[in-house]
Amino acid sequence: MPATAHDRTHLTRGYAIALAAAAVLSTTAIFIRHLTLTYQIPALVLAFWRDVFVCVTLLPALALLRRRLLRVERRHLAYLVWYGLVLAAFNATWTLSVALNGAAVATVLVYSSAAFTALLGWWILREHLGWGKLLAVAVSLGGCILVSGALDAAAWRANVVGILTGILSGLCYAVYSLMGRSASQRGLNPWTTVLYTFAFATVFLLGINLLPGGMLPGAAARPADFLWLGSALAGWGVLFVLAAGPTVAGFGLYNVSLTYLPSSVANLVVSLEPALTAVTAYLLFGERLTAVQFAGSAMILAGVVFLRAYEGWVESRTRPSPETRAEAAAAD
Repeated sequence: MPATAHDRTHLTRGYAIALAAAAVLSTTAIFIRHLTLTYQIPALVLAFWRDVFVCVTLLPALALLRRRLLRVERRHLAYLVWYGLVLAAFNATWTLSVALNGAAVATVLVYSSAAFTALLGWWILREHLGWGKLLAVAVSLGGCILVSGALDAAAWRANVVGILTGILSGLCYAVYSLMGRSASQRGLNPWTTVLYTFAFATVFLLGINLLPGGMLPGAAARPADFLWLGSALAGWGVLFVLAAGPTVAGFGLYNVSLTYLPSSVANLVVSLEPALTAVTAYLLFGERLTAVQFAGSAMILAGVVFLRAYEGWVESRTRPSPETRAEAAAAD
């Protein structure tokens, strides 16, 4: 198979997996919003139990299906600890952002990560940063600004903590994406990475929640808050489904897509998630997007569609002509 055909198949597979990740991840904010509205569970307590249940789900699954994925070389452990710290920061800021901003706006704000990922990927991982990718980032970021209402000074006065938390979640997501790409380059299996990062993130979130007096917003004010849901079996059930379903599948598929795509491309493709979340949030919670916010969502979609077209154009320009391939075959 010619290298160009292999690359084209590789790219198409990466886009398909990233799109599947977006579809699955779009439901996580809905679950979180339901838990925070119905049970008023502190955001960081919710994030802790979510990570616990991810490990409880994934550990036996890998032990039964692919036991070898449980083994990690000692040289990778320090890296995975740092990766878990980044994931803990992302889970904490993301969950808090959903509680403060609502599912739709929080999901859009987290995709300010597109710009962070593209720039950091170019700087740290030496990923290509052409004019097409920059334009796609600018369009998607503009859409995020419109959906968040960040152009309205009143929005900043009314919810400055929420908006800043949402943008911080985007920065954490960008760093998570870069580390996922780096993990694939180190030869770490995506599902192994998900298990170990969530395990270490659980430890970090436990420590955050044990800080005295609930020092951070959304943290447990006292140890009894860890059992906030108490005897609410329905609440525990929703929390478990959130972890065992869209979290495991969504993060797993996203990490798999990073083995095929540069982190900036994968992050932009998954930024389709806000549009999917917005529709579900409207149907379930009546969260309505204004005309401006709908325009912002359309800009995000346009950025992703343009990026795929741009990647195809770049691939066609670098593809050897039939004559060149024939000459190479004759030379061989």
